[in-house]
Amino acid sequence: MISLFKIAIRNLIRYKRRTLLTASLITIGVVFVLVFVSVTGSFKAMIIGQVTDSMLGHLQMHRKGYVASIDSLPLNLNMKPQAYSKIAAVLGARPDVAAFSPRVKFGGMFSNFVETTNIRLNGINPEQEFQTVPLLISRIAAGKKTLSRGEIWIPILLAKGLKVKLGDAVVIVATNVDGSVNGKQFIVSGILESATGPGGRDGYIHIDDSTEVLRMPEAEVSEVAIRLKDFSRLAAAIKQLETEVSGEVNKEGMPLFEVHSWEQLSPFFSIAQMIDVMTFFIKIMLIAIVLISIMNVMIMAVYERIREIGTIAAIGTLPGKIRSMFIIEGFCLGVIGAIIGNLIGVAVVIIINLVGIHFNFGQQKGLLLQAVLQPSDVLTVSVIVIIVAVAASLQPAIKASKMEPIEALRHV
Repeated sequence: MISLFKIAIRNLIRYKRRTLLTASLITIGVVFVLVFVSVTGSFKAMIIGQVTDSMLGHLQMHRKGYVASIDSLPLNLNMKPQAYSKIAAVLGARPDVAAFSPRVKFGGMFSNFVETTNIRLNGINPEQEFQTVPLLISRIAAGKKTLSRGEIWIPILLAKGLKVKLGDAVVIVATNVDGSVNGKQFIVSGILESATGPGGRDGYIHIDDSTEVLRMPEAEVSEVAIRLKDFSRLAAAIKQLETEVSGEVNKEGMPLFEVHSWEQLSPFFSIAQMIDVMTFFIKIMLIAIVLISIMNVMIMAVYERIREIGTIAAIGTLPGKIRSMFIIEGFCLGVIGAIIGNLIGVAVVIIINLVGIHFNFGQQKGLLLQAVLQPSDVLTVSVIVIIVAVAASLQPAIKASKMEPIEALRHV
């Protein structure tokens, strides 16, 4: 086997220009794929992080039917205090749950005593909310990083549209589940950048203030946002939670609670899916480049070395060894291209991080993208290149091994 490797390497060196061109094509393909995968993969991770860590949480629990009617923020589908207590007990006992936060969500009217508009409000427990969505604080463009009773955080576009400033008094008017109307005065203590784009109209108040506005004896929770210790175990955590709460049923025997991942709650999941699709097709392009390059080189090598093949066959070299010789040449080309491509790819990613890629997401400006090249991506691309290089060598290698020595020696 060692002698076959020596012969294969000698043949590659003998045809320097062709070997260099083929290795260069493979290298360019590998570099392109690695840079694309690292940049788009990091961008996808940042999008997911912004959506989950500043707004949604990794997953959420609701009363059955709430998400289907979420556009109207139905108060009649909130969890009763006893139901939330059961959820809190389940989540508190789970070792994979890092934090969870109850929210009371409702729609209301926002007035600065001159103009009135609609607003979506989230009643939160600040301490629990900051642990569950730690990037929420980073969305505060101006004002306090804490939220006390009697204070409100409002979206930046609402503040600009109604010319509301920090410290201004505003009034929130809302209709409770029984249809009665109630209002409460708040002081604007924070102005929020939107995590979803220019249409964001979500404000935040203390959960105790939300129960007062809605005239609830105790907080009736709309949703429970959950943060996991290990985000990669999201699917497993959802299945386990669904199993644990499956015993809670309503009067009709239907499940009382639903568990939803961020993927089911955010339209940005479609963007993440598109990134995965693009990555898949980029890898297909790499396979095509390697396949065509190696196959072309091997076919030309067989054609130019017909007499040489006939000679080694005539002296008793077995067809299997002739076949192996060409396959090893393809293997060596794949390995050389993969190694050089990996080195250049890593260097390019480092340069990109030194230069820095800045982009805007929603209303958040100047986010810095740090491209991360995962060892698994490097290994996957290398394996693909080598396997395809060997596969591309098979047909020419089989053709060479089946040549009749007499016919090959006659070739001019």
